[in-house]
This record gives sequence, structure tokens and C-alpha cells, in this order.
Amino acid sequence: MKRRKSLGAIFAMPLALALLSIVGLVSALAGDGLADALSWAALAAPVAATAWAIRFRQS
Repeated sequence: MKRRKSLGAIFAMPLALALLSIVGLVSALAGDGLADALSWAALAAPVAATAWAIRFRQS
């Protein structure tokens, strides 16, 4: 029998990626220098997670 996952377990990663995206977009608009580096890192996280998920699903 399959174990059911809670809503928290199902939506934890999408929520984390959404929050990272929001932080990245706000920091890109808010400033220069360190804010730019933060925005690049925060906006790269969803791309990296998508690439990891595609690779994981194919194997």
C-alpha cells in the first residue's frame, strides 16, 4: 500500500522555489552589487532544481 504524503510534504519544495524566485526578483530590482549576486543565485535555484528533476526522472 502506498503511503500518502501530507500537504506540507507535497508543497514544501514548490513553496521554497517560489520564495527564492520572489527574493531574487526583488533583490534584482532593489539594488546593485551584492543584491545582483543574490538575485543571480536565487533565480538560478529554480533552474537548477528543474534540471536536477529532469535528470532524476530520466534515470
